[in-house]
Amino acid sequence: MDKRVPSAADAVADIPDGATIAAGGFGLCGIPECSIAALRDRGVRDLTIYSNNCGVDDFGLGLLLQTKQIRKMVSSYVGENAEFERQYLSKELEVDLVPQGTLAERLRAGGAGIPAFYTPAGAGTAVSDGKELRDFDGRPHVLEQGIRTDFALVKAHMGDPHGNLVFRQTARNFNPLCAMAARVTIAEVEHMVGVGELDPDRIHTPGIFVQRVFQGQHEKRIERRTVVTASQGSAG
Repeated sequence: MDKRVPSAADAVADIPDGATIAAGGFGLCGIPECSIAALRDRGVRDLTIYSNNCGVDDFGLGLLLQTKQIRKMVSSYVGENAEFERQYLSKELEVDLVPQGTLAERLRAGGAGIPAFYTPAGAGTAVSDGKELRDFDGRPHVLEQGIRTDFALVKAHMGDPHGNLVFRQTARNFNPLCAMAARVTIAEVEHMVGVGELDPDRIHTPGIFVQRVFQGQHEKRIERRTVVTASQGSAG
């Protein structure tokens, strides 16, 4: 089945108000920037987003914050986003902070059809408030639910018309987990190749998890540039 769509706008055209969305990426690495920009342009609102963080003020999911299209963020990290902080403190944005490993496992579990699991992460803290606790081997564990979303937005290095995806190095991060967790997964790729050109042993996400794929035009952003002075270099 050819799952290619012409553009990001076509890929997100049926995402409605109130949708739940899993968005891949970590910081600005491997974020589905084209799909996010197209979603901003559509103007859909009251979105619940599951993502490690919320981009920066003028890029990635930060674009949807600027236009107040996000109702709730389920994240591990507030990050460098001042608007995220402002909206949370002013109660304009609902935020559910989740330990990073727990968020990853909740996405993986949802994609694997596992409704819930126990983890020691966060047990006995505010993270476990209102959740079931159970002891295993003398340690308290908190019951966490798997995540299933309406849509997922992911970015890959390479893809083919069948939706098979290959991620590049650390850009792999949360992308495969998000792709598994959604009912409809939209993948943007840097390079579209023909069917059969991807080595089966290199495919990270099989096409069975992907419903739409398109080739995007991507920007190479650095979230925080750091440099080493000459004196620091010589001291090392």
